Amino acid sequence: MASGKLIVICQSGGKFTAASDGSLAYTGGDAHAICVNRGYKFQELKSEVAEMCNVDPNAFTIKYFLPDNMQTLITVSGDKDIQRLIDFHEDRRTVDVFVVKNESLQLSQNQPSVAPYCRSSDNTLDEPVTPIYVAPVSSAPADVDHLNYAMTDVDESGQQKLIKSWSKCITGLHQQFNDVKELREALRRYCIALGFKCKFKHNDNARVSAKCKAEGCPWRFHASRLSTTQLFRIKTMNDTHTCGAGTGVGNGLKASRKMVATIAKEKLRDSPNFTPKEIAKQIQQEFGIELQYSQAWRGMESARQELQGSYKDAYNQLPWLCKRILETNPGSVATLITREEDQSFQGLFVALHASIYGFQNGCRPLILLDTITLKTKYHSELLTATALDGNDGVFPLAYAVVDTVNGDNWQWFLEQLKSAISVSQPITFVVDREMGLRHFISMVFEDSYQSFSLPHLSDELKMGLKGPHTEEVARAIVAHLYDAALSTTTDGFGKSMDCIKSISPEAFDWLMQNEPQHWANSLFRGSRFDHVASDAGQSFYSWLNEHSVLPPVVKVIDIIRQKLMELIYTRKVDSDKWLTRMTPSLEEKLQREIQKAESLKIAMSPGTGFEVQDFLGVVSYVNIDTWSCSCMAWQVHGFPCSHGVAVLQHCDRNVYDYCSRYYATELYRLVYSKPINPVPTTDKPLGTSEIQVHPPALRRHSGPTKQRRMRYKKGVIKRPLHCSKCKGAGHNRATCHVYS
Repeated sequence: MASGKLIVICQSGGKFTAASDGSLAYTGGDAHAICVNRGYKFQELKSEVAEMCNVDPNAFTIKYFLPDNMQTLITVSGDKDIQRLIDFHEDRRTVDVFVVKNESLQLSQNQPSVAPYCRSSDNTLDEPVTPIYVAPVSSAPADVDHLNYAMTDVDESGQQKLIKSWSKCITGLHQQFNDVKELREALRRYCIALGFKCKFKHNDNARVSAKCKAEGCPWRFHASRLSTTQLFRIKTMNDTHTCGAGTGVGNGLKASRKMVATIAKEKLRDSPNFTPKEIAKQIQQEFGIELQYSQAWRGMESARQELQGSYKDAYNQLPWLCKRILETNPGSVATLITREEDQSFQGLFVALHASIYGFQNGCRPLILLDTITLKTKYHSELLTATALDGNDGVFPLAYAVVDTVNGDNWQWFLEQLKSAISVSQPITFVVDREMGLRHFISMVFEDSYQSFSLPHLSDELKMGLKGPHTEEVARAIVAHLYDAALSTTTDGFGKSMDCIKSISPEAFDWLMQNEPQHWANSLFRGSRFDHVASDAGQSFYSWLNEHSVLPPVVKVIDIIRQKLMELIYTRKVDSDKWLTRMTPSLEEKLQREIQKAESLKIAMSPGTGFEVQDFLGVVSYVNIDTWSCSCMAWQVHGFPCSHGVAVLQHCDRNVYDYCSRYYATELYRLVYSKPINPVPTTDKPLGTSEIQVHPPALRRHSGPTKQRRMRYKKGVIKRPLHCSKCKGAGHNRATCHVYS
């Protein structure tokens, strides 16, 4: 890129082929060239690609391979991604990008085959990918019609587009299909599009023969398998109908589960968060078929199973996945446990070697514990252990999918975590106090420290307040709570607590009874580096909440690995450009302290310390030999406060020499120095394994849904009950006993 420009070759219309080593090759299709520089915007690139390929800008995604890595596809979704693309390929003159349609994903391997669908923002290795269009495998000239339709105007109405597409699924004699499953799917869509039902005479793995179910209609169809292959070819076909099929006056459609699944599959490919109600409404609008909610739900379940695989069979694939993780990423921990009584799934713990190495060699001894509910067919929860890097970025350390959140599963998770990280120094855990993990943390990590999550504590406080409190009063109490918790001195803590006491003595008493030594900086004995929330990992796992229903558990585990792989690679590349000794986050904080230090006055004190006076006359005592200040900020934060900076500059010392090593750029790069390797899935078992793992029991809730943790917006107080009969508090009209 000596000229500052990169030639981007946009490829579309072909297909990916996976080699035995998991690398991908792109064959076929068209190619166009675009010249891109550092000022190029994402929307400009997408508009130009859409114009060249004649497609809707919202109907495709742009992806590219990492340098010297033909197994990892990276998504371009913004201006920063374009800059990274240029940075990754700055030593090259050209780069290939692939225009991928936001629909079903398909993979070709030696010979064409239909691969299961995986809904993911990133596609790696042999995860299936579909280009702008994929022509059906056929030697018949009639297939050209289907191909031409695939490139027609994408703005055509949903019903017309779907009907027209499906009516071309069966084109006539000699049409060829990859296997019998593809043939049956094409025939099913063809019948739906033309509005008739067929009756099978033969329907097995060697031949498929059918006729129109209408009395006297001459439509006939016969296809058979080509010897020594899985390919099917149409041998006989009479495409004449006398029943009115294709004219709108045929037999009409009935809402069978297969028919609903076929239609729902098309919808779910574009919008995986479709609800049964929305599917039923669209089917009614497009096909005039009235569906009950249960019919739409069952059809969607069948469609999801076809797209993503069986939720039940996915649990049987977990032993295989654990084995593959350990093979491809040596040094990782992947542990699966089942319940003894019925071999049903209990938990799967995963800590990848890259995460373990990064935590051991560069992260602060601080771990945030949290839980996330997984919206899958079978009830499950995600337990997460998240660390923080030197730039205050979240660093997912380990995670586990469990059947339920309870003490036994948390203890097992912590035992696996301790075995994985193998560190001897004390660790500080930040947790939600209501999760009740104190006993388990102390039992597994004997010399650890425990800090209560401040956001969760403030939620508990607001829920526990008695009597009416306005939103303004609630905000004031919470603000003083944060001041008290973040204050580095006991004097500052006491002043903030006195403010709370003057507003609400009840809130003051509640906070003092709930162990401030676990949430106040000035009283906390461990090192939490001023981090007071346990849900920082939510920013990484937020994609889980974007799906109305997540894919099967085996895919959830692997998608998390994919996202971790991209996170580590991207941060490594970004940090290679840093020119500062400390991370950008620490540099910014230090600059603020350096500015504040300019107005401070310094005087020698007895011994080796210094007295530092601010403009208000407040004196602080600094000892640079012990890296300490009486304001305690240096000790709490891990870098010099303004008083320490003033003394260090006065003594002609380098401020950076007195910062915690965890903030050093060199150590940050070490955190992200180990890559996460892809996990090939070409030999994934279809549903059976030597170790049988059954899914956890489906839990049906009776009565109102019980929430494990209730979160309220800051400053919102639950309104107390008042009776409209007796005007009393604490009950309502229905439960009033005064006038009963």
